[in-house]
Amino acid sequence: MKRILVAGVSGAIGGALAEALLERDEESVVVGLCRDTAKVPESLRSHSRLTLLAWDAEDSQSPGVVVRALEKTISAAKGIDTFIYAAGLLHDGPMFPEKRLEELEANSMARAFAVNATGFALLVQALLPWLRHRDFKRIAAVSAKVGSIEDNRLGGWYAYRSSKAALNMLVRTLSVELGRRCKLVACVSLHPGTTDSALSDPFRQSLAQLQVHSAAETAGNLLTIIEGMTSEDNGRFLSWDGSELPW
Repeated sequence: MKRILVAGVSGAIGGALAEALLERDEESVVVGLCRDTAKVPESLRSHSRLTLLAWDAEDSQSPGVVVRALEKTISAAKGIDTFIYAAGLLHDGPMFPEKRLEELEANSMARAFAVNATGFALLVQALLPWLRHRDFKRIAAVSAKVGSIEDNRLGGWYAYRSSKAALNMLVRTLSVELGRRCKLVACVSLHPGTTDSALSDPFRQSLAQLQVHSAAETAGNLLTIIEGMTSEDNGRFLSWDGSELPW
């Protein structure tokens, strides 16, 4: 993986992925996307092989701005070989996972879908010219096991669950079209496992019985899967340990 784009680099997992990618290969070039580039750790912001571009998953015009800027770093003719979507929204201020139907709010649903699902699809759409080269391409969306419809036995978390389920469907649908139009591609959903991050911080007490990974551990687990992907993996939903998850 030499030319890589990571969306959500200001988050714990996205930042750890970018850092690990830069460490693994001295020839790699990473473009990182996030809403506020000032929130990216200084060690990443100052890295010579990382280019940061402002991107807002809730703004439908943002992908167009991104690709115009991307052309200055990696031309469409050269293409990217890896796109990782690590942006995610579970809670933000008054927005919090719903325990009961009465807590459901339209604005929270819309925001969850924009960040967790729509933002991914619109970026892939904008990046299509960068995915038409003949080399193997990896597209990995960081999803969540709670987005599995078959595995849902607890209920609740309406906005997050349904938006991650939508992300999974987008991945599955894109895997069909991209498999035809951009051959030698693997488009997958990945469950990162429970990670110590701002996203999981409010639930620290309830996570005591679970296996919790550091962001660096999660990045390492995900990159092991991503680096090992082949065209045969196109359209799969995989857990951090490589096991298959039900849609």
